Amino acid sequence: MKLRLFVPLFVILGITWSNAQAQLREKHHEVMDNSYVPVDKSLMPRQNPYQERRSTIITTQVNVDSNGEDIIGDAGNEPSIAVDPTNPNRIVIGWRQFDTVTNNFRQGGYGYSLDGGMTFVFPGVLEPGIFRSDPVLDFDAEGNFYYNSLTQGFACDVWQITDGGVDWTGPYPAHGGDKQWMRLDRTGGIGDKHNYSFWTSSFSTCDPGFFTRSTDGSMTFEDCEIIDNDPFWGTLAVDKDGNLYLTGASFGSIVLVKSTTAKDPLQEVSWDFVTTVDLGGVLDAGFVLNPQGLIGQAWVATGDSGNPGPENVYVCASVVPTNDPSDVMFARSTDGGLTFEPPVRINTDAVGHHNWFGTMSVAPNGRIDVVWLDTRDDPNNILSRLYYSFSEDQGTTWSPNEPLSPAFDSRVGWPQQNKMGDYFDMVSDDNYAHLAWANTLNGGQDVYYTRIDPEAIILNQANFQTSLFKGKAYPNPFSDGVQIAFNVPEKQHIKVTLYDILGREVATLLDAEVDGLQQLSYTAPSTVKAGNYFVIVQGAQGKQALRITKR
Repeated sequence: MKLRLFVPLFVILGITWSNAQAQLREKHHEVMDNSYVPVDKSLMPRQNPYQERRSTIITTQVNVDSNGEDIIGDAGNEPSIAVDPTNPNRIVIGWRQFDTVTNNFRQGGYGYSLDGGMTFVFPGVLEPGIFRSDPVLDFDAEGNFYYNSLTQGFACDVWQITDGGVDWTGPYPAHGGDKQWMRLDRTGGIGDKHNYSFWTSSFSTCDPGFFTRSTDGSMTFEDCEIIDNDPFWGTLAVDKDGNLYLTGASFGSIVLVKSTTAKDPLQEVSWDFVTTVDLGGVLDAGFVLNPQGLIGQAWVATGDSGNPGPENVYVCASVVPTNDPSDVMFARSTDGGLTFEPPVRINTDAVGHHNWFGTMSVAPNGRIDVVWLDTRDDPNNILSRLYYSFSEDQGTTWSPNEPLSPAFDSRVGWPQQNKMGDYFDMVSDDNYAHLAWANTLNGGQDVYYTRIDPEAIILNQANFQTSLFKGKAYPNPFSDGVQIAFNVPEKQHIKVTLYDILGREVATLLDAEVDGLQQLSYTAPSTVKAGNYFVIVQGAQGKQALRITKR
C-alpha cells in the first residue's frame, strides 16, 4: 500500500465525493426525537439475568436492578468499557440507557464491577431526565476515570472519578459532536493524561473543527481543529512514544492519520501524514440486522514497547466488500503507519453471511483480540452469534474462529430507534479480553460484559481432559532448555507434543510405549520465539496440558 499524503480529494475528484461523504455521514446522527417521560421502574416486571460461566468466558448482564435482576421493557446499547490499569478488577461500562422501549429518549447509563466482572452495580444514569448518548470511557495511568458524553445539540462533556472512588466531578465542557471517540495518553511521557477526541465534522459544535485536546487533566479543552482528509466513524490510539493515531472513513476509503506533535503541550496539533488503508471494502450504515445503525466503526491500535512489533499499527473494521454482505478485515503497518500490508479477512466462514460490529483491542504483551457478530450458523442469515479470534504474532496468523454466545435476533428489543447501537468496545490485558456489548439473549436489548480467556479457548478447542499423568515443567519460564516430567501409571503409548498458543505443532518430544516416571529435555531452537506454549501429554487414559513460557 502506497503512502498517500494529504491532498484535498474534492479538488481532484470534484464535488461528487463531497456529496457522497456527506450523504453517508447523514445516515447516522444523534438527536433528541422524544421528550423525557419519567418511568416508575419499580412497577416493571423482572426476570433472571442472562449470564454464562465456563472455562473460556464469563458473561454478565450489566444493566440490572439493585437485586441483580433483568428489568423487562427497558433497553441499553452502544456500550463503552474501561478497565483500571492499577486494579484490573475495577471495570466500568457506560451505555445509552432507554428506561422504556416505548420512548426513544436516552440517558447516560453506567455500571461498575469491583470483582473482575463477576457482578456489576448499576447505580443509574449520569443525570436523570437529561438527554445523553454515545458514551466513551477511559482510564489514565493513575486509575482516574473519564466518561465522555454527547448531549443535546451535539455538545460533549467529560465527567471524572478520581482517587479510586465513586464520586463524580464535572462535567467539563469538551466541545464535541456526533459520533465522538476519546482516548487518554497513559505513556508517562510529556503527553501523559492528555485527552484526545474527534467526531464527525457534519455534526460539530465548533465547525469547521472536529478534533480537540486537553492537556490539563480534562479540565479544559483546546479550540477545535480540522483533521486532514476529514475522517469519521473511527477511533484513536496512542503508541508507546505518545504519538497519536486516528482512523475512520474518508472519501470512499478508510484512512489513518498520525500526529507526533499532539503529545507536546507547547505545540499545536499538526498531522504528519494521511495513509489510505485498504480493508477490501468500506464502512456503511443501515442494513437488515441494524437498520438505523452502523455496520461497525473503524478501530486502530498499536504495538507495545518491550514486545515484538513496537512500531506496528493495526486497523480493523467490519466492511462491505464487493463480493460479500460484510466481512471483518484487518490490516497491519510495520513502519508506524506509513504503509500498510494487504488486508486479512478474520472471519473464515463461507461467502454470503453478515460479519458485523467487528471490534479490536491489543494487550500490552502484543496479543491482538478481535470479536464480531456472525450469522454463519443461521440458514436464514438473520440470527447472530458473538465470534472471537486472536493473534499472538502481530496479525500474521489467527486462531480458529470461536463462537462465544448462543444465537440471538438483533432485531428484537429495539427502542423506537431501530438499531442495536453502532459499536461494541473492548480492552485487552495480558490475560484476558474485556468486552462490553449489547445483545437480545434475554428477549430484550441489554448490555453485557464478557471476559474472554484466549488460552482457555485454545485448550477447549483441543478438548483436553483430566489425566493421571501429573506432569510438571521446570524451569518455567525458561530461556533455552526446559525439563518435562510426568508419570505413566501403566504401560501405554504416549505422545508428547509441543504446540504454540494458536495450536500449531512445534515439536514432538516423545512418541513411544512407556510406563513409570518420564523425564524429557527440550532445548528450544532459535526459531522458537519468546511466548506461551503448551506441552500435551497424550495417552490411552487421557490428555494433560502443561503451559510453559519461553523468555
